Amino acid sequence: MAGRFEQRPTRTTVRGGHVVVPAPRSAADVGAGAGAGADVGGRTRNWVPPWPLDLGLVLGPLRRGPADPTFRSTPDGSVWRASLTPVGPGTLRVSTRGGVVRGEAWGPGAEWLLDQLPRMLGESDDPGVFEPRHRLVAMARHRRPGLRLTRTGLVLESLIPSILEQKVTTDEAYRAWRTLVRKYGAPAPGPVDGRMFVMPAPRVWSLIPSWEWHRAGVDNKRASTILRAVRVARRMEEAVALDAFAAQERLEVVSGIGPWTSAETVQRSHGAADAVTVGDLHLPGIVGYALAGDRDADDSVMLSLLEPYAGQRHRAARLILLSGRTPPRRQPKMPRGDIGRL
Repeated sequence: MAGRFEQRPTRTTVRGGHVVVPAPRSAADVGAGAGAGADVGGRTRNWVPPWPLDLGLVLGPLRRGPADPTFRSTPDGSVWRASLTPVGPGTLRVSTRGGVVRGEAWGPGAEWLLDQLPRMLGESDDPGVFEPRHRLVAMARHRRPGLRLTRTGLVLESLIPSILEQKVTTDEAYRAWRTLVRKYGAPAPGPVDGRMFVMPAPRVWSLIPSWEWHRAGVDNKRASTILRAVRVARRMEEAVALDAFAAQERLEVVSGIGPWTSAETVQRSHGAADAVTVGDLHLPGIVGYALAGDRDADDSVMLSLLEPYAGQRHRAARLILLSGRTPPRRQPKMPRGDIGRL
């Protein structure tokens, strides 16, 4: 929650929101969480960001629900992530103390994750070029000085859950991601307690039987889109070397991936400050209501309102979401479904 407005959770605000990361109670807490240090194969890196850092704000969009098996925040003030890197699976633990970021990593992908750490925490982002044009946006930026846009450098780990989120409720999408990763992913390396998993490799995704997609609540359209994407996994991952616009164009070559899915992906993989999400169920109404009092705004109205932020439209939309200024609900929620029970 930010300011005097009460934030109403929606599909959009959950994806773009703020994960609460507890502050360490003492210096002993840092480095003592969840068995840290128990794995002699772990590697470490210390890094000092020259700006105020809020781990929950920066890394929050990477969490796919409170029970995401690839993401955890722990009471010692750490964020844990399990990733399938270009050199293999890895687990990363990030914590801060006295302005110093400490990264600890395990598994074949440990070095890659530690090398990527500054960019994942917003080093490539430049919020200084952003100029608020509305009082609400200016207030939201003032209250969230630690907001930076993450750049993971990984495409599929954001693309696949974004496909699962197409045209369903958040709960349905998160349940599908959780079910499939736990069943077909690999246990995360390092001192984790067995509840964290690395997402399946592309070939493993391609071998999931049709009935298991159904049991996870994933319809044939979304499952088929994922299967088409993993067949060209190398080309998908190569998109990280392109600029965000070109990367979206490459992703959208795959049938079933449109502007909504590609934007949701490059926002995370590229830290794309201008990749505003179009085609969303809630975002146009939220932006329209916050900036113009128009709760019935569509994509064209939203893009018109965000035009003054050209080049930074995604950042502006995130600040609007973080302001909590959302229209009062006046219609039933999107109905929940579970095709796995059919």
